[in-house]
Amino acid sequence: MVSYSVKIKNSAQKEIRKLPSKELRDKIIEIIDDLYINPVPDEAKKIKGSNNIYRIRQGTYRIVYQIYKNELLVIVIRVRHRKDAYRGY
Repeated sequence: MVSYSVKIKNSAQKEIRKLPSKELRDKIIEIIDDLYINPVPDEAKKIKGSNNIYRIRQGTYRIVYQIYKNELLVIVIRVRHRKDAYRGY
């Protein structure tokens, strides 16, 4: 089984630390940990107009990440409330 490397941008780490509850933080970390094995789970949606950017919904928050399949790499770009998640790529 192929395992991907997962990197979290510093800005995304800061966003995770600022989440409103420990339960939400733990759930989002669990989702990110699952990306090592399956970078495109069933609940992931590709962002329109991009080649390799996906998002996963967790309540009103979104985990936005980029997949580099040839390098077996996933980079978590941001973890934000849905109203702010898609601004400024």
